[in-house]
Amino acid sequence: MSGDLNVDEDLLDSYEGTIPGHLAIIMDGNGRWARRRDLPRIRGHRAGAQAVRSVVEACRYLGVDTLTLYAFSSQNWQRPPEEVAGLMTLFEIYLQRERERLLENDIRLEVIGNRDRLAGVLRDSISEIEEASANNDQMVLQIAVSYGGREEIVRAAQGIAREAADGTLDPDDIDESVFEDHLYTAGRPDPELVIRTSGEMRISNFLLWQIAYSELYITDTLWPDFDESALLDAFHDYEGRERRFGKTGAQVETVENTGSDG
Repeated sequence: MSGDLNVDEDLLDSYEGTIPGHLAIIMDGNGRWARRRDLPRIRGHRAGAQAVRSVVEACRYLGVDTLTLYAFSSQNWQRPPEEVAGLMTLFEIYLQRERERLLENDIRLEVIGNRDRLAGVLRDSISEIEEASANNDQMVLQIAVSYGGREEIVRAAQGIAREAADGTLDPDDIDESVFEDHLYTAGRPDPELVIRTSGEMRISNFLLWQIAYSELYITDTLWPDFDESALLDAFHDYEGRERRFGKTGAQVETVENTGSDG
């Protein structure tokens, strides 16, 4: 394995179950973590950034192909300006601090969302590390920033409509595959597992198209406290799920036993 992953190898090696190819995480609870400690909210976000490193490196070690982290939603722009500014600064620091570790560990970074609202310096930093890591192929780290699932779907529909209007796309050819090609996540598989921390029972406008058949795992653990052990708890739970995609359990069992799709 390339690079220097700071992980508990004994703990991670103890897991012998299924690893989701694409894991998506709604990272929630930074503010509550800080409030319980009588700390400013930004301190919770800083602690959350440390959890990001731990989970990214654990997923890389375990062999997750794609990890998507929900860092900042389109609706988060409504938060107090000082908190938004602090989050953007923290993201810039994260990119600078983690750049070499991502490259050393063969991780490709992709940022999905509406970049038009980001500061020019931050957009430049994102573009630079995306380009520098473009050929890395051990894991894709997608970070959703200024992202909203509804907004993504509207954006895709607008792109398709423009192509249909200028004659480069026949409306009769529009299907799920064409639609997916116009999403931020074009070319990436849908998540098998979505984890939400902090116990909230909602999706919060995250990957609305992509998670149609994803397994959901909700934990009361606040994001800054979500560590390798908590990640394995989620994987153990996922291991026991039966992914049917609309079929019956008997049909799924038949396919698994024959090793065939049909």
